[in-house]
Amino acid sequence: MDSMQFPLYMLLLLLMAAVVIPVMTKDFDGKSKATILGTLAIVWGMAVYLLVDVFQNGARLYNIGNWSAKIGIQFNIDEFSTFMVFFIISLAILIVVYSIKDIEHEIYPKQIAGYYSLVFLLLLGMVGITFTNDLFNTYVFMEILAITSCAIISIKRKKQNYMAAFRYLILNTLGSLSFLFGLALLYMVTGYLNMGEIYRVMGEVWQFYPRNLLLALGLMLTGLGIKAAVFPLHIWLPDAHSSAPTPSSALLSGLVVKVYIFVAMKLLFRVIGLPIVQAISIPQFITYFAAVGMIMGSVFAIGQKDIKRLLAYSSVAQIGYIFLGIGLATAQGFSAALFHVITHALMKSALFLSAGAIIYKTGKRDIRDLEGIGYEMPITMLVFTTGALGMIGIPGLNGFMSKWYLSFATLEAGKIVYLIVILISSFLNAVYYLPIIISAFLKEDKERKNASEMVWDKLPKAMTVPMIIIAALCVIIGFFPQIVMNFVEQAVVTFLY
Repeated sequence: MDSMQFPLYMLLLLLMAAVVIPVMTKDFDGKSKATILGTLAIVWGMAVYLLVDVFQNGARLYNIGNWSAKIGIQFNIDEFSTFMVFFIISLAILIVVYSIKDIEHEIYPKQIAGYYSLVFLLLLGMVGITFTNDLFNTYVFMEILAITSCAIISIKRKKQNYMAAFRYLILNTLGSLSFLFGLALLYMVTGYLNMGEIYRVMGEVWQFYPRNLLLALGLMLTGLGIKAAVFPLHIWLPDAHSSAPTPSSALLSGLVVKVYIFVAMKLLFRVIGLPIVQAISIPQFITYFAAVGMIMGSVFAIGQKDIKRLLAYSSVAQIGYIFLGIGLATAQGFSAALFHVITHALMKSALFLSAGAIIYKTGKRDIRDLEGIGYEMPITMLVFTTGALGMIGIPGLNGFMSKWYLSFATLEAGKIVYLIVILISSFLNAVYYLPIIISAFLKEDKERKNASEMVWDKLPKAMTVPMIIIAALCVIIGFFPQIVMNFVEQAVVTFLY
């Protein structure tokens, strides 16, 4: 089997699973679960093979149907895309395993098969965006991702979910239109949709059509900013992530918004090119928005009482960290940004899944009701604590290494003010995470008998094991960051050429 075609096979498998699962059975039985996990295992195996192959033998371009890159669909199978697809599928498997038990308490039984169909379409969109080297196909996959995201938010059939999904749909439609208009302008002045071909003629285009290019870039970045929830374009995110089923929240916050960041990186550095991007000071503006988002996301999180809404606002701040690294426009800044993409996905998944486990077991969402929850659900709260301390930046956890790399990147770029912003944001993270941890382990639940006695969580293993694995990865990467950074540093080279 030709490994060059693996990306296409992966997409076809995900699409087939999305179609087959709802048709195969009306009830969510063992056959459905085996189909879901079996398909994900095959796709994961392909992702692993591609990752090893590319890092050993180098990147390749794959033209679907042997059409010319100028008019056909092209995949860029390089260090960046293979590593990110491997991570997306790996984390998605853990979230899906967790969801098998949790989703039964989130939605009606008749909806479960349809829900997993949406999950596979969501993965289809993310994998497609990461591999594609064509701007119009990027837009197509973005639309698949947006519509599917809207569906997995509204699937709970509650008023708050419908309102959140409607707000998401309106704002993401504006983002899609903005991106499409910019894409049309870019095509008008270059005559190409392939990223490599546009980059090849960009120097000449910049000389003759600077205003068209500026307008196109402004529209496309605005659209991506909405979809990636960059402050102040984030207003859809808190409602969407907090009201969605817990596995959906983990997928949306941990993975989906990151994919739009990948598109922004490709646009700026693989389509436009670093010299032109620096000439019009785009990195400088990105760092401004990132710094404000790092502070304001945490400020808004401090005022939240609903635990999932607090985690959603925290994501706004963490997205700021990623864009700060990108805005530095240096190899070290890029490495820090991509490293934080991985670490934030793990930490936020640990937080959302543990919060979901608390809701599953106790029905409690208000952080004021979590006194003594560490005695009732010690494993869950240890997972939550691991994610929370990582967000704060406690040494020994992956979040600390993210901030360590990002801090050195700001110093290397001579922008000490952003180091101060990182420190302030870390302090604000502590303000809203530490009280939850202290309340969980150092206070007693007055309504529970024998509140000071610690008991096991009594959660299904399908929920407990993925949480423990994700928390363990946070610790392992905290002590051995080079496990990830070795891949990241090679991926960065594909952008800064």
